[in-house]
Amino acid sequence: MALTKKRIGDLVEIVDERNDLGIRDFYGININKEFMPTAARTDNLDESKYKLVTNGRFVFSGMQTGRDECIRISMYTGEKPIIVSPAYTTFEVKATDAILPMYFFMIFMSKEKDRLGWFYSDSSIRSNLDWDRFCEIELSLPPISIQQKYVDVYNSMLANQQSYERGLEDLKLVCDAYIEKLRRDIPSQKIGQFLLESDRRNDLDLPVDSVRGLATSKEMIPTKADMKGVSLGNYKMVMPRQIAYVPDTSRRGDKMSLGFNNTDEPLLVSSISEVFGTDVEKLLPEYLMLFLTRPEFDRYARFNSWGSARETFNFDDMCDVEVPIPDIKVQKAISDIYAVYVDRKHIDDRLKERIKNMCPILIKGSLEEAGV
Repeated sequence: MALTKKRIGDLVEIVDERNDLGIRDFYGININKEFMPTAARTDNLDESKYKLVTNGRFVFSGMQTGRDECIRISMYTGEKPIIVSPAYTTFEVKATDAILPMYFFMIFMSKEKDRLGWFYSDSSIRSNLDWDRFCEIELSLPPISIQQKYVDVYNSMLANQQSYERGLEDLKLVCDAYIEKLRRDIPSQKIGQFLLESDRRNDLDLPVDSVRGLATSKEMIPTKADMKGVSLGNYKMVMPRQIAYVPDTSRRGDKMSLGFNNTDEPLLVSSISEVFGTDVEKLLPEYLMLFLTRPEFDRYARFNSWGSARETFNFDDMCDVEVPIPDIKVQKAISDIYAVYVDRKHIDDRLKERIKNMCPILIKGSLEEAGV
């Protein structure tokens, strides 16, 4: 069996289907080639101008390909249609006798193709990869029978990961259901009486590796800021079991950026962040995080923010938040369940990364088999 070479432009066709179904599930794609709910405000958007994405359809964005060294492309596998920005290109594989849609997607799950996209991108400030230029990329393709064999391997791994992920959702449901029960059964109290504000600066001379960003996903993540030449003396320390958040709520898609230091080491966050702990005899920070990570809290914080061009939710506002506070043993029990959920979610993220890293190996195997 021999390999054949095909231009992408000969394999795909643009499908510009607009949203005439009234769908308001707005999505984008990230550098991990995943669909994600848009973080932008969508209240006043005209959904009819957005592009419809159905099962098996691809979404492509050539913007900033060179800057990020990543081709932003994803294949939608959900059953329920979603919509994406008109700025995206939506397309489908038309030459299914030459390439399977999933095999096409697997090809682009590699750093090698991302580097090729960087090479093909233009010389503008954004280093865009234009659609016409993308279509000029040539692919080496094995016969469909070999493609199918390796797609089946990929789909098997994906099915196992998705099964694990469904178990995660069951755990999350247990936590959410128990919290709702507590809200009905126990009077809520303002948490300010149990909070311990902290303004400790970097007096331990912690290095740049200790700097963390605060994400809207309610995590402390390695900073993405350029820290070259930045003095860390004024950065705030977040000790183990302390919580930090960014008071500004106006530029993050109505979501609060916050995180919990669940490590045994002190970490650093920007001086603009608010940092606090709790009186652990009465309120466990792990239990409080259950409430601070809920969408209801994001809506509450956004509604209660104040300001003009920039709206903030300061520490006094945080102190006014009300939550049901049961016996400390009950707090620990539900927190332990949530901790299991968080740990397993990290495992799920690693599984996704490993599956992604397997794609180049599978593609290489299929090419070698066809080239024999």
